[in-house]
Amino acid sequence: MADKLISKKKPSYLISAKFSKYLTKYSRNVKMPIFYEDLLRYSGAVEVHDKSGVDTLWLRVYYPDHERSEIDRSLKKIYTILHADGSDNSLPYLNIDEIDYCTFGNSKPFRIKVRNVLNDNYMYMYIKIADASRVYGLELEHLLSPDRINFLVYENTLVESHIQGIPGDVFIRDGYEHFSSRDQKQLSKEFVKFNERSIIRLLGDMRSYNYVIVPTHDFDQVQYRIRAIDFDQQSYEGRLKVYMPQFLLENNKFVDMVHANLREESIEQYKIEERSAISKRIIRIYDRIQYLLDCMSQDQISSEEKIEMLKRQLYEYTKDAKFKKCDCMGSILRVGFDFVVRNYENVNHYVIH
Repeated sequence: MADKLISKKKPSYLISAKFSKYLTKYSRNVKMPIFYEDLLRYSGAVEVHDKSGVDTLWLRVYYPDHERSEIDRSLKKIYTILHADGSDNSLPYLNIDEIDYCTFGNSKPFRIKVRNVLNDNYMYMYIKIADASRVYGLELEHLLSPDRINFLVYENTLVESHIQGIPGDVFIRDGYEHFSSRDQKQLSKEFVKFNERSIIRLLGDMRSYNYVIVPTHDFDQVQYRIRAIDFDQQSYEGRLKVYMPQFLLENNKFVDMVHANLREESIEQYKIEERSAISKRIIRIYDRIQYLLDCMSQDQISSEEKIEMLKRQLYEYTKDAKFKKCDCMGSILRVGFDFVVRNYENVNHYVIH
């Protein structure tokens, strides 16, 4: 089903001058010592396999000796900019253990393993081409989800901090049938909320390998959250179902779990909770959201055909005639946010000043 719903190849869109100013204002646009293209100059590579010997589709790349030291230093510098104050003080205590390159998917990222030599702790970061729709997706996730996103942009290069968790496809493959009834209900609730969040902020293609499950131990129980990790399909596709994880074939087991564990009244209640949470976030940072949507409304991040299809389907889904007047993905998202906030206000008598 997903292959029929989702475009085979999504183009990369440049970051506009206005969007760049937005990113600068909110400390996302920071000068960095290396570009994505610099990492493409590797001289050799070997396949990376997992513990079971299965090809991961990542390549471990190597660079000529006369370039490696400068590349390593630049990557360590980027790490300090992303996670600290950007000074050189901690550079001697960092080591670049691995540089992996993935040719699968649209973003073709480099995955960098950075290790602290003092305690052997390590973290990953990703370096990608700075596609505008992906950056919009990251920023919207940071602003409207329960989680914070750490990323930086410099000209055509995007750096993202790694999002920890169990990949959704691995979680599904390993099975959850042995989970307690309580755990399955908690996971079901989280999937309902994740589904609703994806629809509202138009984040598409949330197939099981594009999100992670994050378990958190709390006294004698485990809480679960679902976090998106791929933002390539932010406000791009024309079919509304692309923005609904429940309709993607790879998520069928989660959908079955929801139906097996939750009554319709509970499902509707969790949807309302998520809409209310997003409405509150929009209200709290209303000016910043409007600034972001102004940028998006002036950018091309999809095709006219997809825009026409999506606004028509959203009108059929919500019966809000304002969608008919939209002429870009930014205006569609603005109407969608206004629709959610307006319904929240009608219930809570809350007014934006």
